[in-house]
Amino acid sequence: MINATHRFSLSKTFSHHTFILWVHVVIFSVCATAAVPAASFAKSQSLPVLQIVPASERPFFEDDLDFGLLAQAVRGSMAYYQKLPPETQFSFSTDTFLAGHLILSLERFLAFIEQNPSGRELRAFIDQYYDVYGYKKKDVLFTGYYEPLLNGSLVKTEASRFPVYNRPDDLVTMDLSDFSGGCAEKSVIGRNDNNSIVPYYTRRQIGEMATDEINALPIAWVNDPVALFFLQVQGSGKILLENGSLINVHYIISNGHPYKSIGKYLIDQKKLSKENVSMQSIREFLNAHPEEADGIFNYNPRYVFFETVEKGPVGCFNIELTPGRSVALDRQSAPAGALVFVQTEKPEVDPSGQISSWVRFSRFLLNQDTGSAIKGPGRADIFWGNGPYAELAAGFMQHPGQLYFLVLKPGS
Repeated sequence: MINATHRFSLSKTFSHHTFILWVHVVIFSVCATAAVPAASFAKSQSLPVLQIVPASERPFFEDDLDFGLLAQAVRGSMAYYQKLPPETQFSFSTDTFLAGHLILSLERFLAFIEQNPSGRELRAFIDQYYDVYGYKKKDVLFTGYYEPLLNGSLVKTEASRFPVYNRPDDLVTMDLSDFSGGCAEKSVIGRNDNNSIVPYYTRRQIGEMATDEINALPIAWVNDPVALFFLQVQGSGKILLENGSLINVHYIISNGHPYKSIGKYLIDQKKLSKENVSMQSIREFLNAHPEEADGIFNYNPRYVFFETVEKGPVGCFNIELTPGRSVALDRQSAPAGALVFVQTEKPEVDPSGQISSWVRFSRFLLNQDTGSAIKGPGRADIFWGNGPYAELAAGFMQHPGQLYFLVLKPGS
């Protein structure tokens, strides 16, 4: 999924001296709110967001799936924690835990679910050994994302003529925390232009440039510009080549411009109604009005570049995502890799492949990704995997629900 970045508007006549001064101003504005170590800053940010849930208000813990894929997702988060320095801290409300404690928390949970416990045993286990944290603002809007499949070629053909670009050579990034001595994570994406940093090209500019004008090599060429746009929104996907082989492509970086929803644009332009907008209805409109497609695409100035990967989609913490068990949350308010329990709705599909109803469900997931549209504690994006059901769930899901974090009680 597309990773969120902080962006700043730079003048095209930006000189090297002005750039240094601008960096200083930005760093000052970032640090003015947090002249404390990074770990302490993270803790202070989490204070108003999470709170411990009293035993009387805990949800009814039950899971609508078998535990096989859950175990896979848990191992992914454990591997993430194991790569971190032992002193790395994670904040849950006013409580702070080291990475080692979160490894132990997941180890205990994994060992228990591998026994295939009953629902009653599961609830008793959690009640005895785990603390539960919830958002102070209890309602969360759940959406979904998936891994699309595109058709294409490794070379440009008459049918496959829309490039999937790798990272451009002239795209540069700056982590402002390197200049700030421990401020919260802030980054800038731009372009090196005669030793000055200027904003990278917008989607419109990239679309108007010839391939040989862009300092990036196409990974592949696909046959559907609408599918390519949605690949950029989803952040990962597969391309089926003419020889029958598949390549996995994954978000590597964006052009640094803010994400703007074309769904909202189509609603504002009275081309779609708010009640009927979905990924599927947007695709249908674009396919029915190809002459309008470029203008609609360009409303979103954000452009995504890709890399090829051996395995499936990988989240922002470099954890391989697990269908139905990975969730993307706001990176600033949700502890990375954490065990999560959710209650919301999922679609049921009739024999014709259409959604027949929405039903309540609950399950355990792991916080293993983020996204440019996932801002604040009131948003969650479930990764559904690939295939027809995943596409339906990702395209139509916009439902409220509840979300909780589970951590092993200290000393348990």
